[in-house]
Amino acid sequence: MILRALLSLALLFGPAHAFAEATRYPLTIQSCNRDVTFQQAPQHAVSHDINMTQMMLALGLKPHMAGYSGVSGWKSVPADMATTLDGLPELASKYPSVETLLNANVDFFFAGWDYGMRVGGDLTPHTLQPLGINVYELTESCAFVMKRPAASLDDTYNDLRNLGRIFDVQERTNALIAQMQAQVAEVQKHLPPDKPRVFLYDSGEDRAMTSGRLGMPQALIDAAGGRNILEDIDASWTRVNWETVVERNPQVIVIVDYSEITAEQKKHFLLNNPALQAVDAIRHQRFIVIPYVQATPGIDNVLAVETLAKGFHGE
Repeated sequence: MILRALLSLALLFGPAHAFAEATRYPLTIQSCNRDVTFQQAPQHAVSHDINMTQMMLALGLKPHMAGYSGVSGWKSVPADMATTLDGLPELASKYPSVETLLNANVDFFFAGWDYGMRVGGDLTPHTLQPLGINVYELTESCAFVMKRPAASLDDTYNDLRNLGRIFDVQERTNALIAQMQAQVAEVQKHLPPDKPRVFLYDSGEDRAMTSGRLGMPQALIDAAGGRNILEDIDASWTRVNWETVVERNPQVIVIVDYSEITAEQKKHFLLNNPALQAVDAIRHQRFIVIPYVQATPGIDNVLAVETLAKGFHGE
């Protein structure tokens, strides 16, 4: 995780271009295929899921927050993040309702499609806007509601920049993005030309939950010098048959660690799945484990790139 000390370093020694003009309201921001207008910086914001909550905290936005949601019901909170969250209520352990947001006097909801919102559900930008709640959608998740290119780290940088403008904290935002980009550039300076075939395993036994080209794992694998075996699948988080995995024969399997089923249990399932015994990654037992907060769009994406690069290519 990018610790507070790292953020402080970025703020102290960030490049000159980190300084930006203050936000002028009203401000209109593009969110997926919508324009959202803010008359002022939100004062009672809620972030959904651990990755989006971490973004808000890293930008120093806790004073602007009424709470967060969708964290403790799915995954544990790292110790340093728990310290920062102290005093901020979790409004719902899994999914908040419209009533939950209204009762907390929420004026801004930072979430994503399949990250707290679903198409046709009760909680969407179109249901919340008439209630005075502006919604900003996670850029990577826009693939569920519009056609867009393959996921990239620019999706995360875009979300941070937009949050910076919405809350008028551009200098802090630019310093953080510069630090993240520097970390990724340092990794990529040392990547060899060979790109191992990589399969990301999230969960599932009958079929595998994984990521196609529109999910953040695509961007992470690319940035770390690997090749997602499902890079031709025009989908974000999706399910595939094991036959597809066998046919594409990954050399490395990346396991996403979260929920009640541990990474070790997932690894045990894969190693003992009869259908996978001819797969190179299984035969050579090449596994890399990354936590959910690194596999989804957020500031810990740079740590995922570092971990994956070491696992793909060695130190």
